[in-house]
Amino acid sequence: MAFKGKAVDSKTVLFNLLLCLLIFYSLFYMIGSVCFGAFRLDHFDGLIPFDFKTEPAESNSKYLVNLLSLELTYFCSGILFAAVVRRRVWDYALTVTLLHVMITSLVMLEFPMVWQWWLALGSGLFLMICNGQLIAYFTCQSEQSYASFSIY
Repeated sequence: MAFKGKAVDSKTVLFNLLLCLLIFYSLFYMIGSVCFGAFRLDHFDGLIPFDFKTEPAESNSKYLVNLLSLELTYFCSGILFAAVVRRRVWDYALTVTLLHVMITSLVMLEFPMVWQWWLALGSGLFLMICNGQLIAYFTCQSEQSYASFSIY
């Protein structure tokens, strides 16, 4: 079975990836600041996208803000990624997540070993892929090349 999709220029892929990274971190900070305000925390932590060291507990408001921000960011990012890339949202979602893990390790100077953080990251990634792929499929359904699954 031959590949029937169009080849995409590497400049386009790199541009889309940078745009997706910008969307991801912009959303993270916007959602994080709204959650900080909603939970009435004293000060906004600029390391919110990278903080995996906060003690996971239901009574810890900062942990709940970090968790809620992470999940809402992944949920919304999938929808916006579909608007940007229109195809293969799963690929961009995985790449952005891997880059996020690498950037998190560099910022915190430690590899995340907290299983709760990995569980939240994995469930967020699942949400991002499902939302993004569904939105991309239904918005591009009229395109003949997209309607068939042969390009995947």
